[in-house]
Amino acid sequence: MNKSDKSDAVGLAQLARTGWYGEVHVKSEASDQLRLILSARERLIRIRMDIEGQVRGLLKAYGVRLGPVNAGYSRKSFRDQLGLAIKGVPSLEMIFASLIVVHETVCLETAAIDARVQRLAKDSPLARRLTSIPGVGPIVSLSFIATVDDVGRFGKATDVGAYLGLTPRRYQSGETDWSGRISKRGDGAMRKLLYEAANILIQRVARFSPLKAWAMRLVARRGMKKAIVATARKLAVIMIRIWRDGTTFAWTEEQLPA
Repeated sequence: MNKSDKSDAVGLAQLARTGWYGEVHVKSEASDQLRLILSARERLIRIRMDIEGQVRGLLKAYGVRLGPVNAGYSRKSFRDQLGLAIKGVPSLEMIFASLIVVHETVCLETAAIDARVQRLAKDSPLARRLTSIPGVGPIVSLSFIATVDDVGRFGKATDVGAYLGLTPRRYQSGETDWSGRISKRGDGAMRKLLYEAANILIQRVARFSPLKAWAMRLVARRGMKKAIVATARKLAVIMIRIWRDGTTFAWTEEQLPA
């Protein structure tokens, strides 16, 4: 009845003795450093997007609408449009001068850290093999490596789907038995990247493969959204198998392992 450090320790020891709780995997230092780099890259991109959104919102009060921005990390066309929009208006030039400087700095730092990520993916044999999968790029492959860390943790390759929250939730009690939406357990950022990779595979990758053919049949049968989620789960399983087997993606049925 009395809570103390000693009684807490005894209770935890008893719980561990029963075997009800499994060992928690502690990520390696290399995995933590890789996740830190990827997180910093994502944060810089979010800061850039926040600045652009804030500028567009402020300019709307003056009846100014900026056009679309050309692709690329420098985003120079955004600053050029902003400079033309505020030219000759001293009050606006004073307000947006600092935002232009900050936006340029953030874009340059984003480009620098992205170049570093590209080098890391190029220097990693495992990342290069994972990027052989259609829809999977350097960011997805490195994020997957950092998230999984130790492929030996999974008894079966299909277990990674539940680990990333890409399997349906199930409720069973007596005569009630239903499967709901995906559990969304685990790393949400990794799940989002896999979803984007699956979307690219289905809608943008032109070259056909057994994986894309399977995904397109699923689209016709179950709809786009469910097919993308199922394809994201399948991509994770394929990445685990490639990691374990030391192989690359099979583009044809003849290349598939027996």
